[in-house]
Amino acid sequence: MPTVEELYRNYGILADAKETAAEHKDAYQVILDGVKGGAKEKRLAAQFIPKFFKHFPELADSAINAQLDLCEDEDVSIRRQAIKELPQFATGDNLPRVADILTQLLQSDDSAEFNLVNNALLSIFKMDAKGTLGGLFSQILQGEDIVRERAIKFLSTKLKTLAEEVLTKEVEELILTESKKVLEDVTGEEFVLFMKILSGLKSLQTVSGRQQLVELVAEQADLEQTFNPSDPDCVDRLLQCTRQAVPLFSKNVHSTRFVTYFCEHVLPNLSSLTTPVEGLDIQLEVLKLLAEMSSFCGDMEKLESNLKKLFDKLLEYMPLPPEEAENGENAGSEEPKLQFSYVECLLYSFHQLGRKLPDFLTAKLNTEKVKDFKIRLQYFARGLQVYIRQLRLALQGKTGEALKTEENKIKVVALKITNNINVLIKDLFHIPPSYKSTVTLSWKPVQKAEAGQKRASEDTTSDLPAKKAPAGPKRDARQIYNPPSGKYSSNLGNFSYEQRGGFRGEEGEDGVERGNRSRGRIY
Repeated sequence: MPTVEELYRNYGILADAKETAAEHKDAYQVILDGVKGGAKEKRLAAQFIPKFFKHFPELADSAINAQLDLCEDEDVSIRRQAIKELPQFATGDNLPRVADILTQLLQSDDSAEFNLVNNALLSIFKMDAKGTLGGLFSQILQGEDIVRERAIKFLSTKLKTLAEEVLTKEVEELILTESKKVLEDVTGEEFVLFMKILSGLKSLQTVSGRQQLVELVAEQADLEQTFNPSDPDCVDRLLQCTRQAVPLFSKNVHSTRFVTYFCEHVLPNLSSLTTPVEGLDIQLEVLKLLAEMSSFCGDMEKLESNLKKLFDKLLEYMPLPPEEAENGENAGSEEPKLQFSYVECLLYSFHQLGRKLPDFLTAKLNTEKVKDFKIRLQYFARGLQVYIRQLRLALQGKTGEALKTEENKIKVVALKITNNINVLIKDLFHIPPSYKSTVTLSWKPVQKAEAGQKRASEDTTSDLPAKKAPAGPKRDARQIYNPPSGKYSSNLGNFSYEQRGGFRGEEGEDGVERGNRSRGRIY
């Protein structure tokens, strides 16, 4: 084993030889043997081996293996030095191998070492993006789980930092091709990361690119399979995939395939859905996704049939008025539950698809069905008015910091929900029904261009059609609708609403997504 002095002497021979260093193979071999020495010798070898590497192509394998030994040394300072110098070996055919080695080194738990590996990978990425990707994807497809996980995260966080001259069209095509191979077997978390990677590629920002991504998500969702509502993994896969698809939809990239699947397979099984995510109101989550997608649905083959399924589901959440006793009081002891969050989603979806078949309520349903719907609609609308008035009264005069308290945040969202429902119901009361109004779903941010419309919609909540007076004595408003006592009428703070949760007039709570997902490889 060479001593420190011998390493310096042979370093001098090679340095003095300059361009004729290749003539001193024995000197370079001494430096390679330095990896077998003590800590001082190893540190010198870690610096000297890469410096003269280019002069000895016949010793390339030996040199890379020697440096790799140093990258795995017990002494962290030696490892760091060896890793820092690895990009110097990334020349020609050696680059994919160096990329492969660096990818494996991502499993390091030492933060400084981990950062060095990241920087080294970025360095060789700029030299040869395709070769670096070859090493990364090789480990993603065949490496250990920890290496696979960190390689995917590297791509999801670092690709967006690279310049356009590095991420050329050919490089992006390679990323897409290799990603498709990985997506044949991924976990839910991995799928989300790959969608982040792919949706950030410039070549996929076009309409055709987005359409390609939607088709990729649809394939992952396996929309051809028989839907099993009692299988938590099946349900979770569909929801995870749909969440990734929703941001891709637009007036030119249609959601028709997903909307059709939800109407035909998910809505009829809504009450049977199961989920591995604790605390998630799975039914409301499904309805929210359907509502978001419905705005971008294109021509649908079974439009009337699917509208009927939506209509029937809407009826389930719009109760009939309670029966009255002879004295005019409610005969039942409980008021029906008014589940506003569910109704907002269903009404919005029905409103969006109804635009494509505007005579659905007047020509596609029998008279009794329409009459029943109008009764439910008017009962719900009158109950809605009570809540809207109470919410506005509770929020009156509150601005700035006062609106940022949890209690008032709940009230603000509840007001958005009830106002949205009110606007959509008004459209359906038109003769014939109208589908012209536009609302922003309560959990979505309001666009500046829509602010005027939103204000207008909030100012028209008292224009419901008057209820036709029946023969006999007049009844007061209390007999028409009795809002549940102790709810918004007296204590609005009892209600709970979060971004992916909801709001019910009776119970005051819907489930809230906690953000955790099952980690099993289910796709």
